[in-house]
Amino acid sequence: MPWAKYDPSQFSKYHQGQKQQESQIKTACVRVTGGTTADCVNKPVTITSLRTGAIAKIPVVLAELTLQLNLDAIIDLPEPAIEIKDMKKHVKVVQCLLLQDTNMLFIKGFVRKNIDYTTRSCSNIKGICGDLRHCTVDIPFNCTTPVTFNGIDPLPSVSRTATEFEYFRKQNISGPGFAEKDELLSGDLSEFNQISTEYFNELPYCELVSSKIIEFDEYLNPIRLSSISAPFEEKQFRSIEEKMVIFLTLKILQNRQVAIPAVAIGPVDGEQC
Repeated sequence: MPWAKYDPSQFSKYHQGQKQQESQIKTACVRVTGGTTADCVNKPVTITSLRTGAIAKIPVVLAELTLQLNLDAIIDLPEPAIEIKDMKKHVKVVQCLLLQDTNMLFIKGFVRKNIDYTTRSCSNIKGICGDLRHCTVDIPFNCTTPVTFNGIDPLPSVSRTATEFEYFRKQNISGPGFAEKDELLSGDLSEFNQISTEYFNELPYCELVSSKIIEFDEYLNPIRLSSISAPFEEKQFRSIEEKMVIFLTLKILQNRQVAIPAVAIGPVDGEQC
C-alpha cells in the first residue's frame, strides 16, 4: 500500500465542514413551524351532581365596595427626556386585611408604572432625533377605610380558653398548736393542671374586581435647548409630577359552612311527565 503524504489543507477543510454542519444544527433547533388546525368536534356530556343536599364550605361575600385612593408622586428619570410617549399602569395590592371584630379595612399596595420616553441624540433647527427608552417604577399607597357589610356580617371570632384545676390532697401535720389527729385538707400546691382550648377562626380575605385610574402628569423644570441647535419649541426635563385618583373595587369574603338544599330529580331521558 503506497504511503499517503499528510496534507494540512485537507484537515482544515474537514474542520470547516464540521463547523458548518454544527451551525446548521443550531439554527434548526430554534426553528418553529406552525399551521392551521381544523375545528375540533365535541359532544356534550351529562353533568352529574349531588341531589340529596349537603353542607358545603364555600366563600361567602361579606361586602363589596369601591374605595378612592389619592396619590401625588414625583418621578425622577435617569436621563434628560424630550417627550413621554406612553405610560402603562397596573394596580398591585399586597395587603387587604379586615381587622377582626371591627369594620376597619387596611389596604396596602403600589401602582406599577412603565414609562416610555424619548431622548436626544442629535438635533438641528429642523428636527431632533434620539432613542426610545423606558423606565419602570413602583408608586406605593397605604390607607384604611371603614367597611359596611352589605352582604353578611363576618363570623364573630372565638377566643381561646385556659382553665386551671387542682386535686384534693390530705397531709399529716405536726408541730406546736396541732393535735395528733389534725390533718391538712387542701388542694395540691405541688402541681399545676390546666385545660386549654384553641379555636382557629376563618380570616376574611379580599378579591380584586376592577381598578380605574385618572391621572394628570406634568413635566417639572423643563429646559429649552437654546445652547444647541434644535427646534425652538423643544425642551428637556428629568422630573415628572403625577397626581392619580384610583377607584379600586374589591370583595371581602370569608369561608363559611352553607347548607345546600336537595334538588328535585326530573324525569329520566325518554320519559314523559
